[in-house]
Amino acid sequence: MAGAGSRGRSRGELIRERTRARFVGRQAQVSLFSENLAKDPASSQDPADFLFHVRGVGGVGKSTLLRQWQEAARRAGALTAVVDEGDAHGVPQALVELARQLAEQAGPLKEFDKAAEQYRKDQEAAAAELLLAEGADAVQADASMSSRVAAQAVLGAASFLPGVGAATSMASPDAAAQGLDRLRAGARGRGRRGRGVDASGMNRAFVAELGRLCGRHPWVVLFFDTWEQTGGLLDEWLRDLLEDPSGTLPMNVLVVMAGRGVLAERPWAPLRPHVVDVPLAEFTETETRTLLAARGVTEPCVVDAVLRLSLGLPLLVELLALAEPESAEDVGADADVVDVAVDRFVQWVNDPHDRDAILACALAPRLNEDVFAAAVPQEARGRWGWLCGQPFVSGHGDFKHYHAVVRASMVRQQQAHSPQRWTETHLRLADAHAAWRAAAERDLPRPKLWSDARWLRHRLDETYHRLCAQPTCQLAAALEEAVHAAGQDVAVLRQWVDVLQLAAYDTVDAGLLAWARRLDAAVTGDEPKLAALAALLEHGSLSVEGRGRAHRQRGRCFGSADRHEEALAELNRAVALNPRDATAWGHRGGAHQALGQLDDAIADFTTVIDLRPNDHLARVVRGALRLRGDHHEEAITDLTAALDADPAHAKALMLRGRARVKTERYEDAVKDLTAALELDPHSAFAFVQRGTALRKLGRGEEAIADYTCALRLDARYTFALTQRAVLHREAGRYEAAIADFTTAVEHDPTDTVPRALRGATYFIVGQHDPALEDFAAVLELNPVNTLALLCRSALHQEAGRFDDAVADLTTVVDAEPDDLSVLTRRGNAHRLAGRCEDAIEDLTAVLDAAPDQARPLRLRGVAHRQSRDFPRARADLARAVALQGETVALLFETAMLNTVESGPEAGAEQWSELFTRDLPPSARRHVFRLLQRVVLEPSHDVTEAADDFLSSRPDRKNTTEALLYLSELFPLDGPLAARARRCHRLLAEHGGTG
Repeated sequence: MAGAGSRGRSRGELIRERTRARFVGRQAQVSLFSENLAKDPASSQDPADFLFHVRGVGGVGKSTLLRQWQEAARRAGALTAVVDEGDAHGVPQALVELARQLAEQAGPLKEFDKAAEQYRKDQEAAAAELLLAEGADAVQADASMSSRVAAQAVLGAASFLPGVGAATSMASPDAAAQGLDRLRAGARGRGRRGRGVDASGMNRAFVAELGRLCGRHPWVVLFFDTWEQTGGLLDEWLRDLLEDPSGTLPMNVLVVMAGRGVLAERPWAPLRPHVVDVPLAEFTETETRTLLAARGVTEPCVVDAVLRLSLGLPLLVELLALAEPESAEDVGADADVVDVAVDRFVQWVNDPHDRDAILACALAPRLNEDVFAAAVPQEARGRWGWLCGQPFVSGHGDFKHYHAVVRASMVRQQQAHSPQRWTETHLRLADAHAAWRAAAERDLPRPKLWSDARWLRHRLDETYHRLCAQPTCQLAAALEEAVHAAGQDVAVLRQWVDVLQLAAYDTVDAGLLAWARRLDAAVTGDEPKLAALAALLEHGSLSVEGRGRAHRQRGRCFGSADRHEEALAELNRAVALNPRDATAWGHRGGAHQALGQLDDAIADFTTVIDLRPNDHLARVVRGALRLRGDHHEEAITDLTAALDADPAHAKALMLRGRARVKTERYEDAVKDLTAALELDPHSAFAFVQRGTALRKLGRGEEAIADYTCALRLDARYTFALTQRAVLHREAGRYEAAIADFTTAVEHDPTDTVPRALRGATYFIVGQHDPALEDFAAVLELNPVNTLALLCRSALHQEAGRFDDAVADLTTVVDAEPDDLSVLTRRGNAHRLAGRCEDAIEDLTAVLDAAPDQARPLRLRGVAHRQSRDFPRARADLARAVALQGETVALLFETAMLNTVESGPEAGAEQWSELFTRDLPPSARRHVFRLLQRVVLEPSHDVTEAADDFLSSRPDRKNTTEALLYLSELFPLDGPLAARARRCHRLLAEHGGTG
């Protein structure tokens, strides 16, 4: 444009300059704010205030004052941002608008942009998983299975704890399945732990950006206009922001709210001492006269008439002044004050096209240049800039709007006096929004429509205009759409209800008013979605399809709140009304799954696949459910079919990898999980599953690397910590193992797996006291925890507490009567306690079930021998040798049998052979050596032999074994029996129990 470079000022600067020139009144309030900006917020004497609340009736000038304060702040070098009811449909939208305005002044807010983009992706992912992916032949479907269903199915499929020996028998599925939420791209949590997508990341990033901006600017001022409307959505968030839970808010952030009423007493009580209350009264007579004089209205009779009619409301004074009245009659005083002021202003507009434009645009709740062009006559389409300069038009960003008082008057008058034009304009605007909505749909997959702000805005405005044009015939369609809205975020439902309310108030239609009140009451309660859907089902004349959809949405809501029985009841109604609603079948499958009804869940997803043969996500979910039910081959078939349709489906690859682990196809599992990680390198679950496969392949260090990667992504992933600790323990890195187990315990003190394994590791390294503490804590949480009971029984035996060991082992036997190894352990504990008959009974039970086990045969042979039943002892030991060969242990027991039955000469051959063998590197080698010296070396000093044995620091169990063996020699006459008694006495004096 010619001359643009020489003028050096932007259009916005010119508008603000002219606005300042026109501003009259409120000088005390402007001074208050300006003086505050000059103060130091950190001063201990007179710090700057940081929280202002401007309040007053509609038309008193709150928004105008905020604009003046914003200009004052900018002159003081501050960054400013404003949100009002046009921006605040929820906290995320308000944050985005605040950040957009701040970025316009200070440059990109990269950290916030990244967080907002992640939030957008999370929303899209949550929306995508809220819907079973639509097949090419089912594009008309509008919604499907929730991500919760998929997550639950996957969670169950991964409930295992591999590779920890005895721990596998006591691993809780919940603990083992930790981290599976990483399979979901965005949904934060389920039920009471958080609905929908979490915006806390955006909030933290916004606070961080404020900190950065405040380091470079004296102030950042955040304005919240029309608080009577926006406060319902932002009040709690703003209070939290000021009280720092999302991060430290800088001292030079200043917050201004403007609304009609006072702040709520109880919620704002902690902050009330810090609130600067700025009540705006009507203009005084002096202020009104000053404004009129500034507008060229000085005729005394006219001024008096304006004083009487305007009630001191600045907006009405401004409108009446702009009408340039020449006499008191021009002002008028025989009708509604607002209507008179607006009417006088409209009459003042000389150009009929401008006048038509003003009236037509009043019918649009929000305006931009496109809406303006669709609303006004062809001849007025170049007057957008002129309209934006009118005193009752305000707004920022993409949209403008009329002052609510002015708009209500213009709407009221047009509906009463120009019903035909009213209908035509609303239909024209509805058709325009419908066309824009259709254009948006061309760029969006159907599942993402409701989460797209542009599409939603046009859908809402189209519905508003159709309701205004034809309230009676359009109400049914609007209520059907309300069912769809109730299936989205609560913020979307509230926007839909707001549209119904606005249309109801603008048309004063009785039917619309009744529904507006009914739905408003529903969405302001504790369960807005459920209440709104209940109202629609009870009072709305919904179609069969609409009723089915409403029951389906209620089922989803109940499921999200972990009320699965109620969810199932609603979903049963949904599929009864519409048996071809694949989405409802999917949700019902999720409810069955949550209730543990796995076969029913699989059947429901089979129905989904029958209705939508190309729905690969349904196959993924059914595969996950089959995996959970240990139908591994069928799971692989489903997941392979899904991958044939979509080879880049990361979750399907993860689950098939998991299924291949379960079927011991570890190499194939590694390939699947590696491919999954190439697609989703941030999946802690996939790293853990690949680590498990690598561990099974004996590639322990690679497995540790994968578990470490998982922990970098999620430091609280206790399953990964536990598995890495097990591998450290297997490699002899006990300190590293204990450290990982300890971290896992700290993250979840109720998870018995890492605590039990830590106790077992303490046991291995000989730290018995902390081991016993761990086992006691585990058994308090789970009295039948196998690993803790087995390890504690071993500790009891080492300490010579054989009765306590038997008690622990009996608890395990009662819980797992088919575990023969535990029954074998208990039999040996009975023998060590001197109860050979009980030992023989347990070991006989083991051998009745498994006759060819060498260890219980050897132990029963020892028990028979110590009971002096030599024939049975010899038979058992001979069978054990036949099964296992003549091991060191069997050779020793046979030598003892020959010796105690027939004397030392009879066992000499076995004793001699025994000590040509390599003795085991265990404590029993010292028992063997002691008996050798007592039996075969009569010249050797027994005291020295006993001292040598005791110098090996045997535990009470091995000492008891030695005492029992020595006592077997007592019946032999002669020097050997005497040596055995002397050695027995020496050991017993040092703490033996035999």
